[in-house]
Amino acid sequence: MNQILCIALALVVGLLSSRVMKLLKLPNVTGYLISGTIFGPYVLGQFIGWNTTPGSATDINAISWISQIALGFIAFSIGSSFKLSVLKKIGKRVVMITIFEALGGALFVGLFLILLKLIINDIPIEIIMTLAAIACATAPAATLMVIRQYKADGPLVRTLLPVVAFDDAVALIAFSVLFTMAKAMAKGSSPNVIDLIVAPLASIFGSLILGGLLGFLVSLSFKLFMSRANRMSMSIAAILICVGVSLLPFNKWIGFDLSISGLLSCMMVGAFVVNLNKDADRVFERMEFFTPPIYILFFVISGANLNLTVFASENAVVIISIAAVYLVSRALGKRTGAFTSAKITKCEPQIQKYLGFTLIPQAGVAIGLASTATQTLVSEGNELILNGKTEIGNNLVTYGGMILAVVLISTLVYEIVGPLITKVALTKAGEINLELNK
Repeated sequence: MNQILCIALALVVGLLSSRVMKLLKLPNVTGYLISGTIFGPYVLGQFIGWNTTPGSATDINAISWISQIALGFIAFSIGSSFKLSVLKKIGKRVVMITIFEALGGALFVGLFLILLKLIINDIPIEIIMTLAAIACATAPAATLMVIRQYKADGPLVRTLLPVVAFDDAVALIAFSVLFTMAKAMAKGSSPNVIDLIVAPLASIFGSLILGGLLGFLVSLSFKLFMSRANRMSMSIAAILICVGVSLLPFNKWIGFDLSISGLLSCMMVGAFVVNLNKDADRVFERMEFFTPPIYILFFVISGANLNLTVFASENAVVIISIAAVYLVSRALGKRTGAFTSAKITKCEPQIQKYLGFTLIPQAGVAIGLASTATQTLVSEGNELILNGKTEIGNNLVTYGGMILAVVLISTLVYEIVGPLITKVALTKAGEINLELNK
């Protein structure tokens, strides 16, 4: 086996799993994650040559670039939601609800995990900070699937759709800040203005400037290229540039821990393209036909990266405890934030009562952020080990594995339970016509 054959196998396995999930009436993403775990290097993959040995022909970490590219496309799609004409229509109400429910999830996860740390002292504060940021994200795909399947409509649905699109943007920003801080702390850097304030702000603004510049250039190219295929190609080139630049070792060149976020820059490209071009929707529609194989590979590879050996390690109890608290506290935070903001903005009663329940699903962006954190920590940890800083390096590698394990476990639960809770909430809100869906 070589990397190309492993990628082909991952795609085929992912597609076949979607058929099984259809029979079980579960989301496709659940099948992708499970099949990736089963055929990954920690289960059946070891018998077909897929492994985790650095530098080998079938090292799963060597194809992490697929995940990075997939995240770029996801962020680009999120950016398309920031159309100014749409923002003006939805008004301040949706913006306030989005901020409250997204940060509510982060706040509750952070607080509950800190309380858990008082009981289990082995939980690193760096992991708590990273998981709190990831908790902001929701799963627009899972929510949209339920709405389309049951032809739901009403005030709750019309409020829900923009909220689930915008809260992923809040998650990207929160992650950029908190993960940068957490990484500096994990490396043993002493708290200083550069590490805690300058570096995160420089990373965020640098990412936004890069994305805005590329988005502007792509929009200019639309005057040169008229076909949707060529315009899509230019957009893809911009996404790849953002992802490529995000992988450059800026910290080695400038003396402090600066990193460009491929997620933020790709989101900015999408926002510029959708606002500067009247017919940009055609490009995004064309992109939807191009990206499905990339998304399948992303989820399958994410599942394959789930190191099952952590459940046999001394950290097993800690990981399971963190996952359980994360599942409950994030749901409570989303529910509290949505209810409070809907009450303040005087939304309809069904929005106040049921919106929080429809925000429970979590998948793509959350896994993407966890994968980014894991790959960054493992890569930098291995580099520190090679440079003789074994203890700090091992800590980074361990933290990365724990973060991905917690998020993947949570995602599997959320993707099974979340759509069902969303359906029940929409039904109780009177926005699913049971007669039409018999």
